[in-house]
Amino acid sequence: MLLPVQVTFRNVMTTPKLEKLVHSEAAKLERFYDRISSCRVIVERPQRPTSSKLYHVRIDLGLPQGELVVKHAPTLHGTLKDTETERSRKEAESVLVHKTPERAIREAFAEMKRQLQDYRRRQEGAVKSPEHADEGIVAALVPDEGYGFLETADGRQVYFNQASVLDGHFDRLRAGSKVRFVQEMGEKGPQASTVKLVHARKQGRTAAGAKPMPRKLAIVARGKRRIAPAKS
Repeated sequence: MLLPVQVTFRNVMTTPKLEKLVHSEAAKLERFYDRISSCRVIVERPQRPTSSKLYHVRIDLGLPQGELVVKHAPTLHGTLKDTETERSRKEAESVLVHKTPERAIREAFAEMKRQLQDYRRRQEGAVKSPEHADEGIVAALVPDEGYGFLETADGRQVYFNQASVLDGHFDRLRAGSKVRFVQEMGEKGPQASTVKLVHARKQGRTAAGAKPMPRKLAIVARGKRRIAPAKS
């Protein structure tokens, strides 16, 4: 890793074996993306009786264009899938005994690997296929939650998030910012796989004196993304 891996254990006995596992799994991530700037890992065992046998793992990965986060929190529902039966809660609870911090760590890093591969594909796609980019403007922005909506030339709304904005320019975006983007179909409708700010330096100066559009104007409707009209 470019920077030391920061590991924190909460309510979990720290052992050289566990620390070595975290560092080993973190080092493997560089095979999928070699520009990782930081890696923070928290391994936690909640003190609630209902989840005392479960281990939660959070991974925060620093990247040039933002951050990827994995929050691995296994549940009893997931355990039922492991047993491939729903005959009784007692059977599922018996499987929880076999949940270990090692398994939770590996599962969390496996999810991070998938996210990192998707992130790399988006970045490479932006470089290789600029001719497929569409033009649009930022219609609404929710900076505290890291997402927003673009408006295309024909009036359509396209969702995007912070990880899809190239060159770390998410904080320069404001309502009306001009962008080029590559569109794909997501689970809830059109979304931008990559977003590039047009004339980033000039628009960055403009953004410094403008306020982001209020959050209430960006609404995710049930099963369908849309932009709510401004109230008079």
